[in-house]
Amino acid sequence: MKDKYLAERKLAVMQLRQGKTVTEVAQSLSRHPNWVRKWQKRFETEGWSGLKERTRAPKKPKHQLLPEVRAAICQTRLELEAEAALGEGLKYIGGRAVRTRLKQKRVKPLPSVSSIERTLREAGLTRPKAISSKSEIAYPRLQPTQPHQLCQVDIVPHFLQGGQRVACFNALDVVSRYPTGKPFARRRSQDAAGFLVHVWEEMGIARYTQVDNEACFSGGATHPYVLGKVVRLALAVGTELVFSPVRHPESNGFVERFHQDYDRHVWEDTYLSDLADVDKQAVCFFGLYRQRQDHKRLQGKSPGELHGLSTPRKLALDFTLPSEKQPLRVGRVHFIRRVQPDRSVRVLNVNWLVPHREPDQGVWVTLEFQVSGATLSIFDAAPDATDRICLVVYPFPLNEPVVPPPQKSVHLEKQPTPVEASQPKLPAAWPPLSPVQRPTLVSSSQRLVQVGERLFLSTVYHTARLTRRVFHTMF
Repeated sequence: MKDKYLAERKLAVMQLRQGKTVTEVAQSLSRHPNWVRKWQKRFETEGWSGLKERTRAPKKPKHQLLPEVRAAICQTRLELEAEAALGEGLKYIGGRAVRTRLKQKRVKPLPSVSSIERTLREAGLTRPKAISSKSEIAYPRLQPTQPHQLCQVDIVPHFLQGGQRVACFNALDVVSRYPTGKPFARRRSQDAAGFLVHVWEEMGIARYTQVDNEACFSGGATHPYVLGKVVRLALAVGTELVFSPVRHPESNGFVERFHQDYDRHVWEDTYLSDLADVDKQAVCFFGLYRQRQDHKRLQGKSPGELHGLSTPRKLALDFTLPSEKQPLRVGRVHFIRRVQPDRSVRVLNVNWLVPHREPDQGVWVTLEFQVSGATLSIFDAAPDATDRICLVVYPFPLNEPVVPPPQKSVHLEKQPTPVEASQPKLPAAWPPLSPVQRPTLVSSSQRLVQVGERLFLSTVYHTARLTRRVFHTMF
């Protein structure tokens, strides 16, 4: 193709040298006159060699890193690896850690994380990701269809400007994609419980709350039959805790994917010095994310709009996280597990035999607490599956009693519908009486007084709820 164009250029120059005008040459070759002038000028300045095709690549690529910057990237990566191996620094040597160290060294221009990672790959300073040869295990999973049915909770680690590691807890409603989050200096059980209280106050109490198997959620991997702070708190508020499979983040995939958006908007190209800075940056991001209407799964609705279609149960305004050990209460806790080669599953640091199930198959384990005791049941599918088989049931040993739910609920009452709100409610102490029974118990004057009291209490109640909503909207 290039030889053909070169011959055409030569022909144009020869016709010009024979005395033809630029217009005549252009017409004979079906070219624009500007094309003829271009190669005429090139021939006059460079001769016949000037008619050859030149490379279109820029002489100095716009985004090519300077040699000294590339050398600084490699040197910094080696420094971080040495510090991590000797226990003198953080064991975080990725592109973001390298970029942070380069900024501290005042390297300019400061390269992006992607440029750093590309440079490290070209220099052979990275290891390719290991490809697992194991076949994918089909784990049972819930199939929520409405908001407030399943909330996934997870932790993503980050590092402040001074190098301090922080635990960023995030939660996401699987259906509405409504998020919330909060940073903590550590990831202890009291931190996990504190974050869940924040979730249940702000997002509401979902029927299922899914977490991973970190010690702050599970109670640790040391003692058998351990029932930690988070498990007891979940039983107290009335949500069913679900523990994801061990080392299988895909089961918590909705919040895991949300971490990417959180990292990009809160941490990328930002240097945060303390937890207050992180919280301020995150609150702004959460507010904007809840209003976005371009989520491909929400069909034009925003997460805030979809999440507000139904009113969830929430923790009472005066709820405080108990400092003492909570009792076990009636409720259920779930575990998604893989059948091990010995045909058992490990739940609460104890192995439980699973009959009629092959190794490397997923099962659903439910620990149910009743006043009469506790049982551990193993199923082949999740609780919302239509066809579900119970594989085995074991008694679960307890050294303490199971108490019923508290008479005074820790939840706010459900928001009444417009029809319900227009009618006064009977006091909780009254039995549900039919319209036929009620006149036989009270006189007409007594009924008027009672209805007036109910209307007054109903007005005060809904005014308080409206005031609370306005307060949360402002702050």
